[in-house]
Amino acid sequence: MNWSDVVSALSLPDSARVDQRVPKKLLLENSAPTASDKRLITDAIEDIQWLAAMKPNTIGVPECRDTQREYLEVAVLAVTLRGTIKPARLSRLAELVHRAVPYPVLLLLVDGPTLILSLAHKRWAQNEADKVVLDGDLVWASLFQSADGTPGTDAKVASDIERDFMQSLAIARQPQTSLHALYQGWVECVHTLHAARRTGKYQIVATAEQAAARRQALADCQRLEGEISRLRAEAAKEKQLARRVELNLTLKRLQAELAAAQLQL
Repeated sequence: MNWSDVVSALSLPDSARVDQRVPKKLLLENSAPTASDKRLITDAIEDIQWLAAMKPNTIGVPECRDTQREYLEVAVLAVTLRGTIKPARLSRLAELVHRAVPYPVLLLLVDGPTLILSLAHKRWAQNEADKVVLDGDLVWASLFQSADGTPGTDAKVASDIERDFMQSLAIARQPQTSLHALYQGWVECVHTLHAARRTGKYQIVATAEQAAARRQALADCQRLEGEISRLRAEAAKEKQLARRVELNLTLKRLQAELAAAQLQL
């Protein structure tokens, strides 16, 4: 699998395709990076391709204009990386690419055998006229693997999840009321993928309320897993019996909370 498979899954009309190479200097000029960021862009990026521009006149979905944001188009970019990049630097690089483009970006990062899909909403800056900033954290997932950073699950289940995820990306299956709603549809696809890798079933929820509840449950799962991992490491090093008992009781409580959060997915 590669980025072209994802682009094919989007089922974009020919009118939306661009297929042009983007010079790295444009990224350097527009993302306002630090010296460290400039080195990261220069050293880590092999190639940038602008694959598609989704506009009202190319895909038939209306633009979005309100007091918070202006979505006149959605860009699809593919960035091929040079060598293996540590997760923290990879996240920073994705952020820089998103920041460099004034429109929301459906970003495909090719990191060796790994393909990552990244999304980030945009909004007007509060204190700077006409400046666009990221609205919230990046939403991303490594594709074509059973789970992000966790042991693999049943191969058939994992394959079915990836197949259902790819099928759900088609533009015709996303909300059509505005480019913002369209983009949010893809954001929810990524959240659904993360949930499916825990539950074994890829299932898009029906309402915005259900989507918000799922996002919160995913955040709770990630937080609780982090706390459980930290406490297990602490318990393994603890020599005082009373403290070890206390840590184990806390672990059991957190594991119960984790199980409850997973039921909300």
